[in-house]
Amino acid sequence: MKITYSQIEAADRASIEKEFARHIEKLNRLLKRYDPDLVQLHCTLEKTPHRIEFAFSLNLTLPSGSLQATGRGADARAGAKVAFAEIESQVKKHQEKLRKDYVWKRKRPRGVLKPGEAPYAD
Repeated sequence: MKITYSQIEAADRASIEKEFARHIEKLNRLLKRYDPDLVQLHCTLEKTPHRIEFAFSLNLTLPSGSLQATGRGADARAGAKVAFAEIESQVKKHQEKLRKDYVWKRKRPRGVLKPGEAPYAD
């Protein structure tokens, strides 16, 4: 995965580096089917001038589409956490759509049979 950062100052980047590592590792697990050279993640951090608020945006470019997520928080780390949670849910939903999960009806697992209990025939 190619990762690019823009408008992130060194002081802010140091505070959210730990958060980045954990979430990027999770994204790599979700996107292991894609060629790492074709997956690009672009991160942007903006500070609202009149309020104490940070807006963190992510753009994830995949061979099958492009996803975008934005997170706002009181500090840069909180905004990053919200944005990564949103992008992870979007990736899962995108992969379900590619697998065409909506076409296949999943059978619900039946309860475990107890010893001496016969399955009932319909």
